[in-house]
Amino acid sequence: MKYRAVIKYSEGWWIGWLLDLAGVNAQERTKEKLIESLKAGAQDMLATQVPFEADAAMVVVDIPTPGWAAEPAVT
Repeated sequence: MKYRAVIKYSEGWWIGWLLDLAGVNAQERTKEKLIESLKAGAQDMLATQVPFEADAAMVVVDIPTPGWAAEPAVT
């Protein structure tokens, strides 16, 4: 399986997260180690069995679009 990752270098650290697998993120000193950590995190997340609970529910949360992501006005 393939997942999209956002990675960047900041103040001596490589940081990253998977866009398609919420909760998987990592911070490492090298880009190669970061990618290894993201892979390991994804494997751990996918291996975790989440038991069904009768009172559980899935909901959609509406978050306002931040100003930096708003589409420019068409004139």
